[in-house]
Amino acid sequence: MHTTEQLQQILDTAIQNLRFPDQPRQLYDPITYIINLGGKRIRPLLVLMATELFGKDAHDAIHAAMAIEVFHNFTLVHDDIMDNAPLRRGKATVHEKWSTNTAILSGDVMMVEANKNLAKVNPIFLKDVLDTFNATAQGVCEGQQLDMEFENRDDVSIEDYINMIRLKTAVLLGGALKLGAIIAGASEKDADLIYQFGENIGIAFQLQDDILDVYADPEKFGKQVGGDIIANKKTFLLLKALSKTDSFVLQNWINRKDFENQEKIQAVTEIYNELGIPDEAEKEMKKYAAIAFENLNEISASPIYKQDLHQLAEQILKRNN
Repeated sequence: MHTTEQLQQILDTAIQNLRFPDQPRQLYDPITYIINLGGKRIRPLLVLMATELFGKDAHDAIHAAMAIEVFHNFTLVHDDIMDNAPLRRGKATVHEKWSTNTAILSGDVMMVEANKNLAKVNPIFLKDVLDTFNATAQGVCEGQQLDMEFENRDDVSIEDYINMIRLKTAVLLGGALKLGAIIAGASEKDADLIYQFGENIGIAFQLQDDILDVYADPEKFGKQVGGDIIANKKTFLLLKALSKTDSFVLQNWINRKDFENQEKIQAVTEIYNELGIPDEAEKEMKKYAAIAFENLNEISASPIYKQDLHQLAEQILKRNN
């Protein structure tokens, strides 16, 4: 069984060995560009970790891991277009560096490349792998659509929000883990349990991200603190605050078109503090984390082999800056 560091090295090598057609360069260069921007590679790492958890070698699942990594980067390319984002990991986004039309096409062909990698999986597991991958990919798209719709809706509930982040963020973690389990020949019960583990960790991760967007150290967070407040993003914090108060002040800040960013961030943060929203969000995050670890405990695998997954999940959730 490989260590997490060794698995990351396997991933780095596989990513470096990804090959795309040479022409037309304007179509394929953006793919190489976005994939080589880096990132933590958590999702493909989960594929390999799940494979080894159930007793198989990580190399057996490397093609599925590459499919997940290419697909994830495809979603980033298209998300950046929809968000009109100028930067990704500190570098120009694909649509800024090339053009929106090129970014759309390059993203489309990345989905094809992801499926080409899946086609290299052992045929014995291919149907289950494709079914899991397709359900995951469709869920991510559904989540992104809901996220966009929420911008113009005033009736979004906390339950709606949890379902949206489950689809947009969490199902990809669950799907990655389930792919590794399938390729390792895990039982259907264990494959479902590891999927639930990933999904619940993903929900907890996004709730933690909501908290950090307001309360993180600006010098360490890596993006603007308070960005969700400025954009009236319907996060758990905002929805919880709206459910606890009919505050004219909060509604006024939501409705105002002309404001100074820091003033709005400070005012809304004070409202959150007065209502005890940070504690409520932390409690919700810990609830989903606890469910995830229960899922992991129920899996029929050696506790020693589960330690790396448990540790990685804790690292994901212990971002406190």
